[in-house]
Amino acid sequence: MHAPVRPAHAPPSRFATSALAFRLAWRDLRGGLRGFGVFIACLALGVMTIAAVASASRGLTEGLAREGRRILGGDAAFSLVHREATPQELAFLTGRGRVSTIATLRGMANAGDNGAALVEIKAVDGSYPGIGEVETAPPGPLPDMLATRDGVFGAVADPVLFGRLGLEPGDVVSVGAAKLQLRAELVSEPDKIAAGIGFGPRLLMSQDALRATGLLQPGSLVRWTYRVILPEGATGDDALEALIADAGTQQRDAGWEIRSRANAAPSFQRNLERFTQFLTLVGLTALLVGGVGVANAVRRFVDTKKLDFATLKSLGATGGRVVAIHLTEVMLVAALGTAIGLVLGAAAPFALGAALQAILPVPFEPTLAPGELAVAALYGLLTALVFAILPLGRAHDVPVSALFRDQIEPDPRRPRAVYLLVCLAALAGLVGVALVFAYDRRIALIYIGVMAGVFLLLRGVSTGLMALARRSPRPRSPALRMALANSHRPGALTPSLVLSLGLGVALLSALAFIDVSLTRQLTQALPEKAPSFFFLDIPNSDSARFDEFLARERPGAKVERVPMMRGRIVAVNDTRAEDIKASEQSAWVLDGDRGITYSATVPEGSRVSAGEWWPADYRGEPLVSFDAQNAAGIGLKIGDRLTVNVLGRTITARVASLRQVEWRSMGINFVMVFSPNSFAGAPHTNLATVTASTEAGSVGDAALMRDLARDFPAVTAVRVRDALEAVNTIVGQLATAIRGASGLAIAASLLVLGGALAAGQHARLYDAMILKTLGATRRFILSSYAFEYAAIGLVAALFGVVAGTAAGWGVVTQVMRIDFVSDPTGAILAATAAIAVTVLFGLVGTIKILSKAPASHLRNL
Repeated sequence: MHAPVRPAHAPPSRFATSALAFRLAWRDLRGGLRGFGVFIACLALGVMTIAAVASASRGLTEGLAREGRRILGGDAAFSLVHREATPQELAFLTGRGRVSTIATLRGMANAGDNGAALVEIKAVDGSYPGIGEVETAPPGPLPDMLATRDGVFGAVADPVLFGRLGLEPGDVVSVGAAKLQLRAELVSEPDKIAAGIGFGPRLLMSQDALRATGLLQPGSLVRWTYRVILPEGATGDDALEALIADAGTQQRDAGWEIRSRANAAPSFQRNLERFTQFLTLVGLTALLVGGVGVANAVRRFVDTKKLDFATLKSLGATGGRVVAIHLTEVMLVAALGTAIGLVLGAAAPFALGAALQAILPVPFEPTLAPGELAVAALYGLLTALVFAILPLGRAHDVPVSALFRDQIEPDPRRPRAVYLLVCLAALAGLVGVALVFAYDRRIALIYIGVMAGVFLLLRGVSTGLMALARRSPRPRSPALRMALANSHRPGALTPSLVLSLGLGVALLSALAFIDVSLTRQLTQALPEKAPSFFFLDIPNSDSARFDEFLARERPGAKVERVPMMRGRIVAVNDTRAEDIKASEQSAWVLDGDRGITYSATVPEGSRVSAGEWWPADYRGEPLVSFDAQNAAGIGLKIGDRLTVNVLGRTITARVASLRQVEWRSMGINFVMVFSPNSFAGAPHTNLATVTASTEAGSVGDAALMRDLARDFPAVTAVRVRDALEAVNTIVGQLATAIRGASGLAIAASLLVLGGALAAGQHARLYDAMILKTLGATRRFILSSYAFEYAAIGLVAALFGVVAGTAAGWGVVTQVMRIDFVSDPTGAILAATAAIAVTVLFGLVGTIKILSKAPASHLRNL
C-alpha cells in the first residue's frame, strides 16, 4: 500500500506552519536583539523577584518542616496557663513518650544599684532542650550552668541583660525571693522561635530556682509546656495524630493548647506566608509595569519590521502568518528574559543564604524549587503575551502598499478581534495563576481590582490629557505650540509616560504616607494617650499595699487596676473553636489563651454598641461582653453561648453585649469581660497601669523599677515605651524590607520610562532633522521637548500623588486601623523627582539626536 499523497494545492498542516514560523523567527533573531534591551530587562526583573521570593520561601518552609521537632523541642507540645498539669494529665503524657517540662513567665531581675530589668524567664528541667543544643559563652553543659552552688542557683542570660544592667558572668541578681548567679551568656536556644516575640531578654533557670523565687502564686501568669518526644519506632505521623486525638478525647477538660512538630511556629509560618504573598505581588507589579515596556518595545519592533511584513505579504504570506512568525520571535525573546530572571531568582537564595541565615530565627538552606520557578516563568510569559499581542496584531490587515509607504506615521488601525480575544485569554490566565497560587485570595482579588483600576485610570488620564491638548488654544510661543502638538500627535509618548510615571509616583506616595502615619502612631501619640507602665501579677493580698507604693512613688499619677486571668475559648455555641471559620483579622482570638477579666461596670476606653451591660449586683447565669469587631470575625452574636477554659475549669457564658474598644489608648482593655459572678472564688492576680505624673516627688523610671523589685519581687513591670520600641524595631525592619522590595517596582517604572523615551526618539529623529534643516536652533528644539516632558510628567505625577494618597489612606485606616497623617512631604518629593527624571531622560536622548548631521538621515526619507 502506498501512503496517501497530499495534493499540490493543499494547505500546509498546522505543524508545518508552526515549524515554518519558528524557523523564520529564529533566523531573524540571529541578526541580534537590538531594541529588545528594555523588553528583556523588564521581564527579567519581575520574574527574578517572583522566583527569588518563591525559592527563599520554599527554603524557609522546608527548614521549618525539617527542623520542626527541634524548634518545638519534641514531637508535640501541650501547654497550660496559670496551672501545672494534674498527676492524671501528666501520667497520660508520660505514658506516650519522654516528657520535658518548661515554664515561661515574665519577671524582674534586680541587680541592686545597677537597676532592675524586665526578663523573659524560662525555667527548664534536666532534660531540656530534649532535641537540639543550647549554646552558651563560655560553653558548657547547661545542667551544670543552672546547678546550685553554695546555696546560689545558676542562670544563663541573654547578652542584652548583661549590657542593660552592666553585669559580667559571675555576678548575682535577684529574681523574686531567689538569688541567681549569671554564669554564662545565652548565645542561642533551639526552640526560641516557638516562644514568639518577647519584650525582655531571656533568663534561663532551673525549675527549683523558679519555685524558690516565690513567683508561682495562685493566678500568676505562667505558661507550663509539656513536650512529648515519641519513643523510637513510633515517631510517624500516625502515632503523632493518635496522641493528639486521644488528648482531645481522654483529656477533654484539660484546656490544652496543642502544637505538633508540623506547626511548631504557626505565627512565623503565617507571617512568612503573608510576606511571601506581598513580595510576590511586588514582583507581579514590577512585571505588569514592565509590561508597558514590553508593549513599547514590540510597538517599536513592529515599526522597524514593516519592510519585512511587506516582503512576506508580497510573497503570499497571510496576515495571520506574518503575525504568527513575529509573535514567535517576540515570545522567544520573552523566553530569554524569563530564563534570565529564573536563573537570577533561583541563584539569589544561594548568594544571600549566609546573610539571610544571620537575620532569620529559623534554619535556612537554599534549595531549587522547580514548581515555584515554573510558576514564575508562567507569570513572565503570560505577561509578555498580554502586552505584546495587540501591538503585533496591528499589521494583520495592513496592505502591502501601505506598509511600504508607512515609514514615519504610525498605523492608526486597531488589531482584529481575534487578537483582542487572545489578549483577554492571556490576561485571564494571568489572573487565574495569581489567584490559584495566592496564600490569601481575598488580598489577591483586591490587588487585581486595584491594578486594573489603576491601569484604566491612567489610560483615561493620558487620553484626557491628549484630548485637552488637542482642544487647547494655540500658545504664542512656537516652542510651547510644538510641545502641545507633540503631546497629542499619533504615536505620542503621553500614554507610556503617564502609565510608568503614575504607577511609580503612586507607589512612592503611598509608602510615604504609610511610613509617616505608622511612625507618628508609634512615637508622637504615645505621651498623650499611653500609660507609662503596666504591672503584672499583683497578688490580691498585696493590692492595697501596692496602691500605697504607687501613690508614694508617683504622687498624682492616674492608676487603674483590674483582676486578670488567662483563658482559652474552646467553643461557640456547639461549635469547637478549631472548627470555627474565623476571619484572618480575628483568628488570633481563637489561637491560644487570651487575657480575660470581670467587671461590674463598662471598662474605660470602651462603649457598649449592642446588647446591655449587666447590673452592678448581678447574680444570674455567667455573662460576657465581647469586642464587637472580633465578635463579627468569629461569627459571635448577642445571645450566643461562649465556652472558655480557665484554670482547668470549663465555663459557659451567654453573650450579653458587644463593645467598641479603643485599643489605641494602650490602656487596660480585654476582648472578653465577664460578669463578676462568673469567676467567684477563682484565684487570680491583678493588672495595673500608671500614667506618667509630672508632680514633684515622682521618681524616675529606673528608680521605680528598682524599688518595685525590692518591695514587690513577685510583680513584673513592663515599661510601655520599651515595649513600643521593641515593636517599632520590628516594624522598622519590615518597612525597610518593604521599601527595598518596592524599589523593584520603581526600577521597572524607570526601565519603562527609559524605554518609552528611547522608542520615541525614532520618530523625534526625523522631526529634529527637519527642524534643524529649516533653521531651528538647538535651544528651541530642546526647550520644546523639555516643555513637553515636563507637562506630561507634571500631570502623571499629580495623578500619582492623588492615587498614592488614596491608597495610603486605605491601608492606614482600613487595614492598619490607625490615624492617617496627611504629611505630603514624601509625596511631593516623589513627584518632583519623577518630573526631573522625565525631563532629564528625555533631553539626554534629544541631545544625542541633535549631535548628528541631518543629511545622513534626510536621504532616507
